Amino acid sequence: MVELKQKIQESVQAIRSKTGFKPEIGIILGTGLGQLAGQIQADTTIPYATIPHFPIPTVESHGGRLILGTISNRPVVVMQGRVHYYEGYEPQEITHPVRVMKELGIHTLIVSNAAGGLNPEFEAGDIAVITDHINLTSLNPLRGPNDETLGPRFPDMFQCYDPTLIKLAETIASELNIRLRKGIYAWVTGPNLETAAEYRYLRIIGADLVGMSTVPETIVARHAGLRVLGFSVITDMGIPEQLKPVDLSTVLRVANQAQPKLTSLVSEVIKRI
Repeated sequence: MVELKQKIQESVQAIRSKTGFKPEIGIILGTGLGQLAGQIQADTTIPYATIPHFPIPTVESHGGRLILGTISNRPVVVMQGRVHYYEGYEPQEITHPVRVMKELGIHTLIVSNAAGGLNPEFEAGDIAVITDHINLTSLNPLRGPNDETLGPRFPDMFQCYDPTLIKLAETIASELNIRLRKGIYAWVTGPNLETAAEYRYLRIIGADLVGMSTVPETIVARHAGLRVLGFSVITDMGIPEQLKPVDLSTVLRVANQAQPKLTSLVSEVIKRI
């Protein structure tokens, strides 16, 4: 664990060498959801490639920049792009930025992603707030020796998505006339999308959403004592009887169309946290 703490400190030192800005809220922007970065009154923008031990995204639409500044007059640090297990990164590498943001001073993490919809009441283009998750990957970023200074050996995942923040998001969505769904997110490794049989299974076990991210970051955030709020933009529907071919261009198009709603919602949530 000395190596992990050393890596965290080396990343933090590289960031601190460029800015003394102290964020309170961390934000991870997922596939096609980089527009929120345009709302930041930026203090400093740092390419991931210049931060030691930061993983570099290889997927289109993941910008690979760490932006420190303010949104709604609140100090934030924003990850414009994330990495995924299917890119070849290990869970500990995927979640390294969360530990760095914690060390920088955040107390709350907002995560976003593009996801497939499993609940037949949902529609492509909807935004959903995540209420819980199912880890179907058999992967865990906490595997290995535990450092009690970073978090407990056996962290509780009860209410891992903060119910107070979920309620706040629902209230704000209602005020902004944004239809906000609620649901359970299932994490799969990807990169392939699911078969009809897999979509059917996911629905049977209680999932409303399915995607290839978010859960490892949430596990580490809760291990570190952070509050977590998660949003999914539903970019395609995984209803077995109604399946249609989906490619990345479709996902990006739907995500881009939903961005203004998500940007308005998250900006107002940040103001009121």
